[in-house]
Amino acid sequence: MRCFFLLCCLMSASACSAGTAKESRQEAEYYVAAYARHYNMPVEFVRAVVEQESGWKRCLISSKGAVGLMQLMPATAARLKVSDRCDIRQNISGGVRYLAWLSAKFHSDLRLVAAAYYVGEHAIAMRGLNYANPDVMAYVASIRERIERQRKLRSTNIQSARGRTQ
Repeated sequence: MRCFFLLCCLMSASACSAGTAKESRQEAEYYVAAYARHYNMPVEFVRAVVEQESGWKRCLISSKGAVGLMQLMPATAARLKVSDRCDIRQNISGGVRYLAWLSAKFHSDLRLVAAAYYVGEHAIAMRGLNYANPDVMAYVASIRERIERQRKLRSTNIQSARGRTQ
């Protein structure tokens, strides 16, 4: 499977996009884990952001102009040197770099990181957790719930695996 991803990186984005939805999801999962580890971000957090932002749809375009798995806005993508927001590797790399930058800015408080990712770092930098926009609060709560769901699933899978080996 790793060969597919390496070959995909060497091919053009259009040739790479010819894969199935399952292959795209596998590629996205690979890059989420790799970039999360590289930038010292919790993998569950990055997965939750991708799931919340795009539902794992590689080239989703929002009504506000955000594109890709991590829904990068044009200015954010340009700042992160992401030239093709629909390219899985570029989109995730840029999105995770942005999350890591926000994490440093907000002292690793993932609530503030999630809020800033959703509404922009300037509003959160000025107001912090006092930012009372209900949409932002719902977004942060959704990210937290997605992380908890992943942790419970992982715990269940570990317990099931232990039961099979005994």
